[in-house]
Amino acid sequence: MTNATKARAQRRRQAPPPPKRSPWVERALLGLVAVAVVLAAAGVWRLSGDGRGTSAADAGPVHVHGLGIDPADKALFIATHTGLFRVGERDSKAVRVGDSYQDTMGFTVVGENRFLGSGHPDLRTDLPPLLGLLESTDSGRSWDPISLLGEADFHVLRSAGERVYGYDASNDRLLVSGDAGRTWEEVERPAPLLDLAADPNDSQHVVAVAASDLSQGLYESRDGGRAWERIGDPVGLLAWPVPDQLYLVDGGGNVSASTNAGRSFERRGSIGGQPAAFLGQGADELFVALHDGTIKRSSDGGATWAVRSTP
Repeated sequence: MTNATKARAQRRRQAPPPPKRSPWVERALLGLVAVAVVLAAAGVWRLSGDGRGTSAADAGPVHVHGLGIDPADKALFIATHTGLFRVGERDSKAVRVGDSYQDTMGFTVVGENRFLGSGHPDLRTDLPPLLGLLESTDSGRSWDPISLLGEADFHVLRSAGERVYGYDASNDRLLVSGDAGRTWEEVERPAPLLDLAADPNDSQHVVAVAASDLSQGLYESRDGGRAWERIGDPVGLLAWPVPDQLYLVDGGGNVSASTNAGRSFERRGSIGGQPAAFLGQGADELFVALHDGTIKRSSDGGATWAVRSTP
């Protein structure tokens, strides 16, 4: 047992009852339940004789977990509760990648045609419920397990060169890898995490958003997640595309930018809804997913937004 694991176990023995979740986290969980009800009512999933799910109709990207741009062809990829979707550079409609209904969490693009992800399997497969770290080298058409298969469900994955940060929501632990996700070290986390972003200039410098009421806010680490300092109150989804522009979109859809790594923010604009996923591409280009599967794009650092694609 690692020192971090021992410390975490000791904290749990001494800790008071778990804190109440923040209102935004509560709404997100309720939204997931609502999506499941909608899918069942619409007949998107039905149980076959052996108890596995089959697709009766494709509702499209109705519950988005992550966004990414493939540098190979500039296509937008949308990772959802029921599979991966692609929007070509000149297209406006999302198209399913392959025929998999894998629930892809922690989705991130790390190079040309190369993606990382986690989550839960297509019910038609024999994979365990927790997929650990997965890698695709063919733009999401197939996925291979890299590590922690059956042991982790990464709701947040952030790559900074060979270093990968992963928040395993199934075990409430923050893991760090120095070899592209092949092996991991558990480090301290300030609280249950909603999101995390790495400094494009320094892979040891990260900012994280804590989600519980007692520890809610923004935290910074300059040593790869081993020690944390609380630096502010904002709660939301993060994007850190260039060193001097850290973006945050809060639960009300308000977009802010920081030029000092999150110690202060300036309001930029509004996406007009509650965000489900957030992505930064360069200094001024941002993408956000709404809960109905609509993807919006900003080319002016979040001040104004236009629809990029629809389900």
